[in-house]
Amino acid sequence: MKVQINTDKNIEGSARLESYFSGEIEKSLDRFQDKITRVEVHFGDENGEKFSLHDKKCVIEVRPVKLQPITVTEHAETLEKAFSGALAKVKKSLTNTFEKIKAH
Repeated sequence: MKVQINTDKNIEGSARLESYFSGEIEKSLDRFQDKITRVEVHFGDENGEKFSLHDKKCVIEVRPVKLQPITVTEHAETLEKAFSGALAKVKKSLTNTFEKIKAH
């Protein structure tokens, strides 16, 4: 499972940020590791330097083996909250997807 972290021009992407979020994804999606080829995370600040509630955005796209990509989006006041919300959504979506496949 390859993990790729992307940021827009309003968010400084550091090695520490990348290693933290990559580690969290690998830990959280470990049970799906053999069923996923790639995970892309996109962070954005929709208002740039202006202050606004819920202007941080996290989009997670997961590419399961032999299935269509699964994409979720979460908005929050911090990157960490947006990331954890998106990660929870993608875990739930993957669980539902693979349970449906197993049921057939």
